Amino acid sequence: MIKKILSLFCTGFLSLSAIAQTLDKQKLDRYFDALEQSNKFLGSVAISKNGEIVYSRAIGYADVAAKTKPDVNTKYRIGSISKTFTSTLIFKAIEEKKLSLDDKLSKFYPEIKNADKISISNLLNHRSGIHNFTDDLVYLSWNTQKKSESEMLEVIAAGGSDFEPDSKAEYSNSNYVLLSYILQKTYKKTYAKILSEKIIVPTGLKNTYAGDKINPSKNETYSYKFSTDWVKETETDMSIPMGAGAIVSTPIDLTKFADALFNRKIVSSKSVELMKTLKDDYGYGLFQMPFNDKQSYGHTGGIDGFSSVFGYFQEEKVGFALCSNGSNYNNNNISIVLLSAIFNSNYEIPDFKTYVVSAADLEAYLGVYSSKEIPLKITITKNENVLMAQATGQSAFALEATAKDKFKFDMAGVVLEFNLSESKMILKQGGGVFNFIKE
Repeated sequence: MIKKILSLFCTGFLSLSAIAQTLDKQKLDRYFDALEQSNKFLGSVAISKNGEIVYSRAIGYADVAAKTKPDVNTKYRIGSISKTFTSTLIFKAIEEKKLSLDDKLSKFYPEIKNADKISISNLLNHRSGIHNFTDDLVYLSWNTQKKSESEMLEVIAAGGSDFEPDSKAEYSNSNYVLLSYILQKTYKKTYAKILSEKIIVPTGLKNTYAGDKINPSKNETYSYKFSTDWVKETETDMSIPMGAGAIVSTPIDLTKFADALFNRKIVSSKSVELMKTLKDDYGYGLFQMPFNDKQSYGHTGGIDGFSSVFGYFQEEKVGFALCSNGSNYNNNNISIVLLSAIFNSNYEIPDFKTYVVSAADLEAYLGVYSSKEIPLKITITKNENVLMAQATGQSAFALEATAKDKFKFDMAGVVLEFNLSESKMILKQGGGVFNFIKE
């Protein structure tokens, strides 16, 4: 309900010695067994050390209807992690003297508002002011339709500017779609071809490419949302996100890409350091993701029902990645478990036992709840014997009963506690506690 950029925080002492030898793979397997048995996660993970995969696991289904199980080479749409690849390609072009960080957008697309003020640097670290077209509600009415470059330029130009270039940072997929087109103009090749020639082939990535329509025969996954059961999501046409979100990959390939990137096998150390340089928390295609007193750099991604994250601890030469095609759990918790396992920090295997509530008992919770503390109304309904919640302007989601008058939605870390005698409901999320009254 409350949008948050993924960050990885824990407390405790880190032991960094002999990671591959001390990694408790059996405990990690038990953890993922628990997720799979409770229908919490469809997807795959990988951990690398010194460029070698030390753990990988795939669970759930690649195709729920066909009951097709994934393996560690099953491919997922990685959403905005694509931006790290695109940024790397831009820096490759800079090193080849084909582009400069100071080049203005007007050199390529003068029809975009403020194009003469917007540099490639501004596009890379989201300081352009160009409106993010995926923020518009109308986007979901055409995102499954193929779009040409000219059609996408028309959409982006019509969105205008949200702020003066370089005055602040605000995430916009439009920036990286434009960078994709700039790369194509620069190399006179398709984005897919540039990606293959500059990163995939030299790095030896076997399961990474610019995506197209999902093809199960190529070991690609469909994506799903969970609403009492897995429901198949629609497919964004990959002509739309381009280098902002159209790449398909695996956790193993993402850790290999990270190792190659941060160890100067694709671009120079100078370029990597620039990519890591943060301004208002935004780097050039990278974000900082801390774990205890250590820092990793990486990116998260989400498209349709897919979600993903990758990060790399440069000093320790440790990488991790997660790709999901459906989640009924908070994937940030899974990332924290992976890092806890890597660095010998304690973590628990969750108990997903639920509290049985009858359909008749659920009647007492139904209604609309509002709060004076946050501008949000939550409507509580039921679907047979499952309680459903829907916040203002958002989709309904299924709640799990954990105790009398207590329910949760793991994917967003939401807990709802009801006081029926006082017609009250408490929402807990991300450390916040908010009081609601039944209208």
